[in-house]
Amino acid sequence: MTDALDGILYPDIEPYASGMLPVGDGHRVYWETSGDPDGKPVVFLHGGPGGGTASWQRRFFDPERYRIILMDQRACGRSEPHASEPEGDLAAVTTWHLVADLEVLRAHLGVDRWQVFGGSWGSALALAYAQAHPRRVTELVLRGVFTLRRHELEWFYEGGAQALFPDLWESYVAPIPTGERGRMIEAYHRRLTHPDPDVHVPAAVAWSVWEASTITLRPDREAIERAADPRSAVAFARIENHFFRHGGWFREGQLIEDAPRLRDIPAVIVQGRYDVCTPVMTAWDLHRAWPEAELVVVDDAGHAAIEPGIAAALRRATDRFAG
Repeated sequence: MTDALDGILYPDIEPYASGMLPVGDGHRVYWETSGDPDGKPVVFLHGGPGGGTASWQRRFFDPERYRIILMDQRACGRSEPHASEPEGDLAAVTTWHLVADLEVLRAHLGVDRWQVFGGSWGSALALAYAQAHPRRVTELVLRGVFTLRRHELEWFYEGGAQALFPDLWESYVAPIPTGERGRMIEAYHRRLTHPDPDVHVPAAVAWSVWEASTITLRPDREAIERAADPRSAVAFARIENHFFRHGGWFREGQLIEDAPRLRDIPAVIVQGRYDVCTPVMTAWDLHRAWPEAELVVVDDAGHAAIEPGIAAALRRATDRFAG
């Protein structure tokens, strides 16, 4: 993965500070800062939900001009308690808890306003946060826009995308009896919340591998292998499924409808033309509702931020906004 980013993104760097921040409801979230302590603050919002952060995500930002802030959202990554644990309770893991956590982190770090950078689920969280707290956002950089509308979820998790990946779809539906495949998200919920690891682990791996197998224009074998790790797969699948069953706790179409609230915030939307996970239709709908935001469609890319054309477009955006 990192080799593919060399020459496109900034070199690897290490954090200069990190910690575990209590955010309420028994949750503690992992945070870190890297780059210039006096630089322009930017917060990176990872995908999933449930994906967690990784060191390569620091590389989208010029370390000499940015104060780079990463956070593992509730119940995933290095945050605690982890959703893979048997006693893991997701009742206090919702979009609005995560929005509130960002405000807690911002205050904890002494940041007045920051740039918000989010891809995939991170774009939904970025939009939700910015619409709730527009005065705290200097710019938005969004990638692979996802707003959890019903037809977006049905496309990827209920059967639409099987038209392009019928072979991979067979593996995704394999843990679910034929009679339950009419409502895959609900069927997966029953298995992912089952106490027996012989039930929930294979289901979580199938769910996670389906996504990892389809997010890049060409298969990324390393990403697929990582997706099959039982601990991360269980947290990832449980959290995603939990959010999707509830439509992200948004009213239908909320993030698109409320986009005009963002009119005064400079923004770039980067979207892969062949993104199967979050098709370009959603980025287009957002751009139509918010024409002030620049839409960059990368013609030779799928969904993943590590694809060269997408990574280059994201770096151009952060360089432009670095000030």
